[in-house]
Amino acid sequence: MEYTENVTQTLPPVKGGVTGSTLKIMAIIAMFIDHTAAIVLERMIYMQKYASISLYGIYGVMRLIGRLGFPIFCFLLIEGLCHTKDVKKYAGRLFLFALVSEIPFDLGFAGKAFYWQYQNVFFTLFIGLLVLLVFRYVEGKMSWNPIVRAVLHVPVLAAGMFAADLLMTDYSGMGVLTIAAMYLCRRSRLLEVGAGCAVLTAMALNEVPAFLAMIPVGMYNGKRGWNLKWIFYVFYPAHILLLYIIAHAAGVGDIMLR
Repeated sequence: MEYTENVTQTLPPVKGGVTGSTLKIMAIIAMFIDHTAAIVLERMIYMQKYASISLYGIYGVMRLIGRLGFPIFCFLLIEGLCHTKDVKKYAGRLFLFALVSEIPFDLGFAGKAFYWQYQNVFFTLFIGLLVLLVFRYVEGKMSWNPIVRAVLHVPVLAAGMFAADLLMTDYSGMGVLTIAAMYLCRRSRLLEVGAGCAVLTAMALNEVPAFLAMIPVGMYNGKRGWNLKWIFYVFYPAHILLLYIIAHAAGVGDIMLR
């Protein structure tokens, strides 16, 4: 998500490896492939005149590739929290783009400008970040009993999952649980991503390919790389709107997917 360069890494850097910006580009590509299948191809399949065995196969492969995106974004969210200079601005940007992205998201997945039964993933990331902020507050209370501090994580997480389920965000409460599990296992990058992918797989077996995200994250060298702070924020609503326009031009834009 976003980084500062003057923060000591909690994990030893990987020599060579990939930077945070490279991970972000990988996640964006996976997301774009996934959403192309979900917004355009799924509508074409729904219209029987476009359906074919090959189209079904392409659609299935693209959705499986797309499973890599969310765990990488969750990893970058946690990295952003650990490195940002201003947590309030960080949270504010997530919330702002959750609002900005909602109409493109509703058009892309519901075929209408306002659809209250399904909210975009920025809301999930925002709620997940709020949960982590409370986690950090509790963890900072060193004078409290360690058992009390550990137990307090449970109601905080439950509240975050309930909020995501209530708002019906993308990945819902399981998405918030994924973020929390990854944060709590952050002392090992492979364990961090593996824990998040285990939660996603418990949600749906088609999330199994998400475990492949352990490969690029395992190669992460702890460096920011290119300054792409705004790329994901802008790309997310822009590409969904573009894909909806393509679907609409193909005559299938009005089909509701959710």
